[in-house]
Order: sequence, then C-alpha cells, then structure tokens
Amino acid sequence: MGFDEIFGTQQVMAILRGMPERETVELATRAWDLGMELVEVPVQTPDAVPSLRAAIAAGAERGRTVGAGTVITVEQVRAVAEAGASFTVAPGFDPAVAAASAAAGMPHLPGVATASEVQQALRHGLTWLKAFPATSLGTAWFAGMAGPFPQVNLVATGGIDAHSAPDYLAAGAKVAAVGSALADPAQIDLLAGLVER
Repeated sequence: MGFDEIFGTQQVMAILRGMPERETVELATRAWDLGMELVEVPVQTPDAVPSLRAAIAAGAERGRTVGAGTVITVEQVRAVAEAGASFTVAPGFDPAVAAASAAAGMPHLPGVATASEVQQALRHGLTWLKAFPATSLGTAWFAGMAGPFPQVNLVATGGIDAHSAPDYLAAGAKVAAVGSALADPAQIDLLAGLVER
C-alpha cells in the first residue's frame, strides 16, 4: 500500500511523541474517534518502540494503520518493520533509509525543506514528502513549491496546530500533521471540524 491509499482523503495526521504506551493508545484512540485515521509514533529512541507496538495493536483492532516517525537509520527501519509499522517518516531525506523502508514493504515519507531536496526525493521515486519544519518554512513555501513540483504531495509537519493547519492546507499541503494539539482540549473541536471538511 502506498501513500495515495494510506492518506486517501485524510487531511490531518496525529503525531504521538514521547508518551508511555497507555497514553499513546489513549491519544491514538481519541484521534481515531475524531475521524483522524492517520497516526504516527516517533521512535527516535529505542524506548519508544513499545509505544509504537501498542498503537499498532490498538489500530489493528480498529482497522487503522500506524506509522513510525523519526526513522533515520536502517537499523530503525528494521525495528519498526518488526513492530508492524505501516509506513516510515523521517525529518530529512536519506536514500538508504528510503530504500530499506521500501524493501521492508513500508512507504517512506522523507523530510524536505528546499527545492534541491525535493528534486533528490523525486529522483528516487518519492512523491509524498514531509515539509519540515513547516512553521519555519511558512505557508508561502508550500505555494511556491507547487509551481515547479505539481506532482509532489506535501505533508506539513513541525509546529502545526488546529489554528494554523487550515492555512497550510489552503497553501497547498495535502496533509497537516499535528502533535501537541491533541492534548489540548480547547483545540479538539477545531481539529474535528478540520477532519470533517
């Protein structure tokens, strides 16, 4: 399954970083209840893998896929593949990581921040890319990239919340990835409204 199928018509992805297993599952369930089908659990340290496994198990019960984030080494690719991740995400672009993820049957979403990085990713057959850090790039960056790279699907990540997500989607991002906003009760209704668009 590629990102066209994984993302589908979804416009919001939940990033659940640095939480114990129980809290990860609770927030993943909350996201799914809001209609956010996409969940990413970053694994920048080995002790995050159990939370990834827990989210994957909970997602399997509901027919939801869970990806692994901050996957920057081939060793991490192996670990998250064994855990059952459906896709991998990275803050930057490393051809070896992308190739290892593809070989393990997981589409890879690499981070990009320049036109040169977009071109490198395209050269390796990757058309879904993570624009990171989105808030540093700004919405104008997304509109600017659409001109030379109409075939690219950008996922805005980094500092996005329920208030700023609509601006990035309007600027051309296909998906807005949100993290801490899920823990803020004041933003839940806003996120639900964004999902229902």
